[in-house]
Amino acid sequence: MTKTIRKKVKYTRLPKGPNGGVQLLLIHSVAGLGDQGEVVEVKPGFANNFLLPQGLGTFATEHHVRMVEKHKSKLAEIDKARLVSYRNIAKELGQQSLTIEANANDEGHLYGSVAAAEISVELKRSGYAVGADQVILEGPLKELGLYTVKVRLHEKVETDVKVWVVPSVDDK
Repeated sequence: MTKTIRKKVKYTRLPKGPNGGVQLLLIHSVAGLGDQGEVVEVKPGFANNFLLPQGLGTFATEHHVRMVEKHKSKLAEIDKARLVSYRNIAKELGQQSLTIEANANDEGHLYGSVAAAEISVELKRSGYAVGADQVILEGPLKELGLYTVKVRLHEKVETDVKVWVVPSVDDK
């Protein structure tokens, strides 16, 4: 009979905030939560399952807060440069026109629909790294025609892209 040896694992307690949540220092800006360098209070599950494993936050120790305060101007410059690059990409994207082929009947109604994922794939083919979550649709595109679709590159940068939905050409 074999014995299993169990090691004692030492868990560190997360720093509690005044409201009973966990206080974290944000390494990157998180939409709906806070900007880079802010100390926020979140629920323990959100901290353990999302922010800490994704590298979006760290423990709000005095040392970390001092380091952020010390490098805040450098972080602001980096963020400003990133915002300028997003605006340049948005300017280029605003001049783009995408064509998506889809199966349609004689009246122009699509058999399926064109969703954000298809638009994202077409943008990637054009050389723009845009995820499906960055494409904002009011609903799926279900008819042939020209549509103006919003693309959010950053929480402060949005642009419009023209999307042509055309009938697919049969190779018969």
